[in-house]
Amino acid sequence: MNHNKHEQDNHEIEAGERGLIALDEVKQELARQLFEHARQAGLELVGEDGLLTQVAGKVLETALEVELTDHLGYEHGGPRADDNARNGTYAKTIQTGVGPVTIQVPRDRSGAFEPQIVRKHQRRLDGFDEAVISLYAKGMTTGEIQKHLSEVYDAQVSRELISKVTDQIVEEMQAWRNRPLDPVWPVVFIDALYVKIRDGVVSNRPIYVALGVNLAGERDVLGLWVGDDGEGAKHWAAILAELTNRGIRDVWLLCCDGLKGLPDAVEHTWPTTTVQTCVVHLVRRSFYYSSTKHWGRLSTDMRRIYTAPTQDEAEIRRDEMFEKWGGEYPAVINLWRNAWPEFVPFLAFPPALRTIVYTTNIIESLNARFRRACRVRGHFPNETAALKVLYLTVHERDPKGGNAIGTVQAWKQALNELAVFYPDRMP
Repeated sequence: MNHNKHEQDNHEIEAGERGLIALDEVKQELARQLFEHARQAGLELVGEDGLLTQVAGKVLETALEVELTDHLGYEHGGPRADDNARNGTYAKTIQTGVGPVTIQVPRDRSGAFEPQIVRKHQRRLDGFDEAVISLYAKGMTTGEIQKHLSEVYDAQVSRELISKVTDQIVEEMQAWRNRPLDPVWPVVFIDALYVKIRDGVVSNRPIYVALGVNLAGERDVLGLWVGDDGEGAKHWAAILAELTNRGIRDVWLLCCDGLKGLPDAVEHTWPTTTVQTCVVHLVRRSFYYSSTKHWGRLSTDMRRIYTAPTQDEAEIRRDEMFEKWGGEYPAVINLWRNAWPEFVPFLAFPPALRTIVYTTNIIESLNARFRRACRVRGHFPNETAALKVLYLTVHERDPKGGNAIGTVQAWKQALNELAVFYPDRMP
């Protein structure tokens, strides 16, 4: 009996697969016929009088007619099931993925008909909203989206409507910002980018980004926070407390770039967490204070420090650099001297682990995408508008890379080395 049941299941699966193949062939043939008809008749495919627009309208009208038939209980022209009956149609224009489509919506005499394909008061299909949100996530402004829809689909859509469509994701964003998090994160990166936000006047405001790598080597953005110019230990304590309340109990290694007050807040929240300064940021700031004619030699001296096999060797190379450049570039020397306590942990790590924490490039590539999305907008009217764009950027997949969510390469080797350095932390 089980054997027969197994054969029956296989037959059903094969029949389903054949049905999907047949449906795909039908769609391909239909698409070919539509294209040939449009070409021979000299018709446009999209736009107000485009063939796809006309077909979309007919499909929607047919679907609405079927819905009304189900509601009334009798076919068009057939005997009535009760006193209710068809009562003509009314014209309605809706926005779709192929442009504005004007359809004739059927109605019943009693007014009880509630269509689901195109609901009452609905002026755009779901696919239209998704297309607008996707364009917004790719960095287009509301004005650019308005122009794009007008030029490509001949759809006259107001900027206010586009803003209303993108505002739909605010509730989703708030739920994402409050979602529970895994209890253990081997590595967390925290960085900041500056965007222009209008708060009475337009000013540069920092937005802090926390990106974590979990035990499986998966990257995920843990949160986004808008700050001001007065951050310190108290500010960071509030952010770390939020992460703790959302479930984080242990962070092994936290990489940052000289954010004021953060090391103290980390020590208070997660006392056993190692705070590591981003080496690449330290090198970049050193170049900022030095002449380009000296960058080659200065870069060589700095590389001898951060590639040293031991801390003792690194300190020897550091002192040599201080003596060589101290007279000409005292600001560079102060940078390294102040950063040294958070730079030292890096020197104890083996090669695979150094590759992970050597730079915050994991988060820097994300910040580059953030900046592209923000640059075209000039400034944001409020904090929510800025966070909305960054949230969409986090979830917008880019085939070229730089995605926030993904897997760290060569993670297993790094995890083994982390387990050696933090032997009692593996759950």
